[in-house]
Amino acid sequence: MKVQETQTRAKKGITRVIFSRIGIIAALLIVQILILVGSVYYLREFLPLIYGLIIVIEAFAIVHLINSPGNPAFKMTWVLLILVFPVVGVLFYLFTKMQPGTYRVSNRLAVIHLETRKYLSQDTEAVGEMWENKPANTLLAHYLYKQVGYPTYKNTEVKYFPNGETKFEEMKIRLREAKKFIFLEYFIITEGLMWDTILDILKKKVAEGVEVRVLYDGMGTLTTLPWHYNRELEACGIKCHVVGKLTPFLSSIQNNRDHRKILVIDGKYGFTGGINLADEYINHINRFGYWKDTAAMFTGEAVNSFTTMFLEMWELTSGVEEKYDKYLLPRQKGWQRSSGYVIPYGDTPFDNENVGEEVYFHIINHAKKYVHIMTPYLILDNEMITTLTRASKSGIEVIIMMPHVPDKWYAYAVAKTYYKELITAGVQIYEFNPGFVHAKIFVSDDDTATVGTVNLDYRGLYLHFECGAFIYDHPEVLRIEDDFQDTLKRCHKVSLIEVDKRNVFRILVGKVLRLLAPLM
Repeated sequence: MKVQETQTRAKKGITRVIFSRIGIIAALLIVQILILVGSVYYLREFLPLIYGLIIVIEAFAIVHLINSPGNPAFKMTWVLLILVFPVVGVLFYLFTKMQPGTYRVSNRLAVIHLETRKYLSQDTEAVGEMWENKPANTLLAHYLYKQVGYPTYKNTEVKYFPNGETKFEEMKIRLREAKKFIFLEYFIITEGLMWDTILDILKKKVAEGVEVRVLYDGMGTLTTLPWHYNRELEACGIKCHVVGKLTPFLSSIQNNRDHRKILVIDGKYGFTGGINLADEYINHINRFGYWKDTAAMFTGEAVNSFTTMFLEMWELTSGVEEKYDKYLLPRQKGWQRSSGYVIPYGDTPFDNENVGEEVYFHIINHAKKYVHIMTPYLILDNEMITTLTRASKSGIEVIIMMPHVPDKWYAYAVAKTYYKELITAGVQIYEFNPGFVHAKIFVSDDDTATVGTVNLDYRGLYLHFECGAFIYDHPEVLRIEDDFQDTLKRCHKVSLIEVDKRNVFRILVGKVLRLLAPLM
C-alpha cells in the first residue's frame, strides 16, 4: 500500500511539473530549438549546393566576431561553436545578434540614463580632497562619473552586516520607520518567514499612505513565486513589476537578468549586498549548510544613486517616465571629514562598460599590502587571472574565500579548474567549511572596500544588471576586514596536493565546461 501511495505521489509530482508554467515554458523552448536544429537537418540534402555559402557565412561570422568589441573569452567560445557545429553554430550566433528586443532595451536604457545624469552631479570638492589622500582612487571616481554617471559622495554613513540575520533585523526597523516611500529591487523573493514578515510591514505602510514599489526578476523568482504574483501585490496596494519576465520564446534578452539587491527608504537609507529576500539568506532554513552573506546600509547623500538606479529600472520596465527629483534628497553643504567616501555604482550589460570588473581591477591593481575577496563563484577571464596573479607575484597578499558546499555543481567544477594556476602564482584560496559563501566583497589595505552583487563570473561581470558601492577611508572598512578574518578561521586553505587529488572525471568535466563558461 505504501509503495502504491509513493508511486501515486511521484506520478502526481511529475504531472505537476510537466503542466506547471516551468514545464510549459521549457517544452515550448525545446520545441523551438528542435525546429531550428530540424531545419538544418532537413536542409542536409541541399548542403552540397549551399556548402560554399555556408563557408562564406561562417567566415563572415568569425571575422565579425574577432573585430567586434567585447571580451575575448566570449569570442573564443563562439568561434569554437561555429567551427565545431558550422551550420547550427552560425545560426545561433546570428540569432543572438539579430534580436530587435535587445536593441530596443539597450537604446531605451541609454536614453533613460542620459536623462538622469542631471540629477547626479559630481562634488568636485570631495573629489579634490580624495586626490590629496589617494590620487589613484580619484581616477576611479572620474571613471565612474564620466563613463557611467555615478558621483562620489562624502556625507554618507555606512553600516556593514556580516550576515543576513543582522541585515534582516535592521531592515525591519527601517521599514517600520518609513514615512514617504519604499523601493525594493531583488533578484530572488521567496515566500517564507523573511518575505512574509517584510510583506506584512509593507501592507501596513501602504495603509499609512506610504508609496511602496517592488521589482523582482522573472528568472530569479521562476520557482519561488506564483506566475502572477505581481498582481497579488498590486491588489494589496503595492506597485509591482517583473523585470525580464520569462517568456516561452527564444530570445537573448532573457540572458540578461536583474541581479541587483536594492532597498531604498525615504531616500534616507539604502541597502545593497548579496542578500536576497529568502529564508536561506537569514539561515532560517538550511540549503547548503550555513549561508555566509554580507550587505551594507548607507545613510546620507549616496542613497540618491541607489534611488536613481531603482527608478531607472522601474521606468525601463514600466515604460512610464519617472519624476526623479520627487524622490532625491538635496546635497548637504560642507562635509564631515570622518565619513570617508562612498561611490555607489550600477552595471548594465548594454553599455560596453564592465563597471563591476573595473572596480575589482582597481582595488587589486592599487593594493599595497593585501586584497581579500569573498565570492560564491570563480569563473575568470584572462584579464582577471592576470591581474590576480600579477598582484600576488608582486608581494601583495591575495586571498580568495570560496564555498566548501556549492549551490551549483557545474559552477564549482569550473571554479576548481582555476585553483592550480592561482595557487601556483601565490594566490591563497580558502573554502568555508560550514557551508556556502554568497558574499561579494573586496577589501584592501584597511582603507578600501566594495560591497555589492557582482559575482566573479561571466554572468556577474558581463551579462547581468548589477550594483555595488565603493568605500574608501571609512571606519566601516575595518569592520569588513575583521569579518573576513573571523570567517577565515572557519575555512581551510586549499593546497596543491588537494587540487591534484581531485577525481579525474571531475577534472575532465570542469575543463570541458570551462570552454563554455562565457555562455553558461
